[in-house]
Amino acid sequence: MDLKALIRDVPDFPQPGILFRDITPLLRDPAAFTHAVGLITAAVEDLRPDAVAGVESRGFLFGTPVAARLGLPFVPIRKPGKLPAARMSVEYSLEYGNSQLDIHADALQRGQRAVIIDDLLATGGTARAAAKLIELLGADVAGMVFLIELAALGGRDHLRGYDVRSFVVYE
Repeated sequence: MDLKALIRDVPDFPQPGILFRDITPLLRDPAAFTHAVGLITAAVEDLRPDAVAGVESRGFLFGTPVAARLGLPFVPIRKPGKLPAARMSVEYSLEYGNSQLDIHADALQRGQRAVIIDDLLATGGTARAAAKLIELLGADVAGMVFLIELAALGGRDHLRGYDVRSFVVYE
C-alpha cells in the first residue's frame, strides 16, 4: 500500500518556510491506518520492549493501538502541564522553536525497555528528548519507530546509538 499517497503536503504550516506532512488523509482511510499500525507493530515487536512510549500527540495515534495489539503498557510523553502526578521534564529545540516534554516519574521501572513511537522524524530533537526522559527514569530505549522520516533534516544522525526505524521516507 502506498502510504505516501495519503500524506498531504501543507506549505507554510505552522509557520512560513515549514512544509508540514499531514497524516489526516491517512487517518481517514481505515485500510491505510490499519496497514500503518501493522507495519509499526511488527517493528516494535521485533525490538522486544516492555512498554510503548508515544509522543504527544500524533505518537498517541499510533502508539496506543500498537501497545494494545502487543499487550504492552502505553506510556504517554506529554507537552507541559498535561500530566497530573509527579513527573520528569526536559526542554529541547525543534526545527522552529523550543519546547518541553514530560513523563510521569513512575511511568517505567529501572531496566525496562521502551520503544518510542511518533508519526514523524525531522531533526530528531523531540525523539532525543523523549529518549532522555526514559533514560532519566532508569529505563532503556529499545528503539524508535516513526511512520514518516524527513531524511534531509538529518534526524537519524542525531539519534546515533538508537535503533531507528521508519516507513515513509522523504529525501
